[in-house]
Amino acid sequence: MSTANQFRPTAKGLEARPCYAFGPFVLDTIQHGLLKQGTPVPLTPKTYDTLLLLVQNCGRMLSKEELMQALWPDSFVEESNLTQQVSMIRKALGESASEPRYIVTVPGCGYRFAAELKPDAEDEHRDRRGNSKPLLQFANDAKASAAALARVDPNEATVAAAERPAPSPISRARLAVAVTVALLVVAAMVLAKFPSALRPKPPLTGSPRSLAILPLQNIRQDAASDFLGFSLADAVITKLDYVSSLTVRPSTAVEKYRGKLIDIASVGSDLKVDTLLTGSFLRDGDNLRITYQLIEVKTEKILGRGTIDLKYDNLLRVQDQVAEQIISKLQLNLSPSEAQHLKPVTPVSPLAYEYYLRGVDLHSQHKFPLAIKMLEKSTEMDPSYALAWAYLGASYTSDATFEFGGREQYRRAQVAYEKALALEPSQMDAPMFLANLFVDTGKVEQAVPLLRNTLKANDNYAPVHWELGYAYRFAGMLQESAAECERALQLDPLVKNSNGSVLNTYLYLGEYDKFLASLPDANDSSFHLFYRGFGEFYKRDFEHASQDFDRANDLYPTLYTQIGKALSDSITRHPSEGLEILRGLEKKIAERGVGDPEAEYKIAQAYAVLGDKAAALAALRRGVESGFFCYPYLASDPLLNTLRGESGFSPILELARQRHDAFQRNFF
Repeated sequence: MSTANQFRPTAKGLEARPCYAFGPFVLDTIQHGLLKQGTPVPLTPKTYDTLLLLVQNCGRMLSKEELMQALWPDSFVEESNLTQQVSMIRKALGESASEPRYIVTVPGCGYRFAAELKPDAEDEHRDRRGNSKPLLQFANDAKASAAALARVDPNEATVAAAERPAPSPISRARLAVAVTVALLVVAAMVLAKFPSALRPKPPLTGSPRSLAILPLQNIRQDAASDFLGFSLADAVITKLDYVSSLTVRPSTAVEKYRGKLIDIASVGSDLKVDTLLTGSFLRDGDNLRITYQLIEVKTEKILGRGTIDLKYDNLLRVQDQVAEQIISKLQLNLSPSEAQHLKPVTPVSPLAYEYYLRGVDLHSQHKFPLAIKMLEKSTEMDPSYALAWAYLGASYTSDATFEFGGREQYRRAQVAYEKALALEPSQMDAPMFLANLFVDTGKVEQAVPLLRNTLKANDNYAPVHWELGYAYRFAGMLQESAAECERALQLDPLVKNSNGSVLNTYLYLGEYDKFLASLPDANDSSFHLFYRGFGEFYKRDFEHASQDFDRANDLYPTLYTQIGKALSDSITRHPSEGLEILRGLEKKIAERGVGDPEAEYKIAQAYAVLGDKAAALAALRRGVESGFFCYPYLASDPLLNTLRGESGFSPILELARQRHDAFQRNFF
């Protein structure tokens, strides 16, 4: 049940209604939706709940405490979550905080719904719900159509239903004709508005169709334009995230094909897809030509092809046209909400969009500081483009953790995500990125509702299932975590190849062989190499563990790889060097406010292995208190065995158990 429906309205004389009408809007409590002049307005479930609370208490100020208690009962949330929801409502209603027409802020106190509610809202909206009005209401002249239907039998139009005599055969015939005409009118209107509604649907299968969109080849091979190849492909991938009947491989899976000639069969097999989109581009000054083809992997049959000629300052057209062709050629059926998401995006400043594309390209290469510069420039030039804010937040987050950017970058990341969601509440990536930030900064309880709500829009979106498995892991829900990650792998087997994506849950369950088998085969990622060494360390395969730890740190020294180097020093009997590394890491973490409680836990493990029990217990407590309360793992982790007899260990274990139990009660 929606939490808003449990909040009892207290405004005088305002009873619960099936719908509430104000201005051009109708808030439908039956369908849990908002309509503007009959057209659905996208709202997340939590945003709908917030709006309903305010509307049900029309004219009365609701304090922030009242709202937060009603919307997030028994959950740990910050006030910024409420601010975000109000911002989303204002966006949906087309108002701003400086010029409110509906939601008034009472400074320092709360919010009040100030618009006048129409007393006849239910009667007006019943037509749209089709509960009591005749079907002919959908014609252009609704009143005339309803009257025409009433004239089919004057007696029936005036006699109460319970008292009506059985209609004569002639009346029944007339009624049948009227209903048939009405249905034809409705069908004609549906077909006119949604021409795909009567298209034959392909047979249902056990999983969605799979597609990989490869980076476009730069025919001229000029370095200044190379960024377009990956970033334009990423734009189309992002555009198709909402389509539940299609699983699109993430950009991280196709990035390795930049500038490479491909073999259809081998690439299709490698990416485990049944369809590929390949293409090329040629830039000549302000002119850009893009050619692409959609290929069925098994037969190598070309399902469709196209050429787009456009001016360079109209790059935004590419994602819309290519996405439209893919949907058409694959004969995908879209729900109304999916069709809404796939409409052409609001125009963006051409130069701001170019900076956005450059930022996406740099982010994919893990050049986070440079990506930040490009994306900051994009948002400065045009602050209305939600995806630029989303990727800016992702770059801040990566810089905070992997480059020791710390607390200031985390703060900037959250601001960027909230702006992205305020601009486009229904986008898929921003809530996933924000949830990741919440997990890494100790707010797992806030991450889970975000992810679950996102899956309501597309339950076949693999990255969100993976992210939910990540959140469950921090909270110690290991079986549930494994189930979500396996669901993600079923939808997209290459999710595990993403930077930072590792199925740690199997490691924490003690299933070391299964964990190692889940890692990508390639050894070109320092993060994955670190975890391979970590799994080998648990299996006491110390020779290979040391090799992988050292190679990971040589490839790219980060927080995790330096922990691995300290563990390698324990293997090669250089404990003093390992301890020096760990103390240096802790100093950086403290100075810069780096999050990632799971990394704190790993520092505690390394200290325990190297023999510094006091430092291990201190790091372990910080890890648990800052959000890694994986109680089942902590209770059985063999790397902590040297600490179990210490007096400080039991209180830390109990702290993890209490929060783990509370999480389990709240979410399962």
